[in-house]
Amino acid sequence: MTDWLVGLYSAWSVPLLGFPNNDEMMFVIGPKGVIVPPIPELETIRKAQILAAAQVTIADRGCANVTMEDIATAAGLSKGGLAHYFKSKRELFLAVFNDFFDKIFQRSRDTIVQFDHPMDQLLSFDWLYNFEDPDINIGFPILMDFMSIAVRDDEYRRIFHDWIDNWVVLLRGAIETGIARGIFARVDPEPTARTISAIYQGVVTRWYLDPAPHPTRWAIASFTQAIEGLMRPHLTIQQAEGGENGSF
Repeated sequence: MTDWLVGLYSAWSVPLLGFPNNDEMMFVIGPKGVIVPPIPELETIRKAQILAAAQVTIADRGCANVTMEDIATAAGLSKGGLAHYFKSKRELFLAVFNDFFDKIFQRSRDTIVQFDHPMDQLLSFDWLYNFEDPDINIGFPILMDFMSIAVRDDEYRRIFHDWIDNWVVLLRGAIETGIARGIFARVDPEPTARTISAIYQGVVTRWYLDPAPHPTRWAIASFTQAIEGLMRPHLTIQQAEGGENGSF
């Protein structure tokens, strides 16, 4: 990005052709005062800012209590500027949820590849159980709101379906790796991966909504015992006898 563009990003709201707020027109002032049309790089950055501001605002207040004006203010835009990117509250909220799910899934994918043993990969999601993690503090209120809307909204339910499928693909890959390396046998990767994802979701819901009797130590021990118990009957004889180092 050029220096003048970086400078414009922090101050692009100036009177233009009679419009009170330049962010409503989405033109910027280039070198030597030349008016230039929207720049894709700047548009991408601004969208990311809006989505980040919206996630924090929704997490703090809840979907039902947030307006487009609230998010515009949090993002440093006028309502007209926000409307340039998102025409409606529904469009914005869907983008917020998709962006959040993509971010969490990418972090999950980056984490799982740090482990070599397939069983360790299946157990690699303990980072979800950390109240000090900013992604968790913002993420769970967003997720809970999203699921409540999905109960009666087919489009939200489809997004939830796709997100779950992404998790299943990730977990299935670890199981298939274990089969290929002679660690697991007699196991159907697809339904087993779905069961493991459901274990994580069930435990984390108790942990987040009712933490006093379901603390982090309980949560990690619970999903570990459940997943190890699920996979133990599918260990090959070599693995059961300690043929390859891993969680068992």
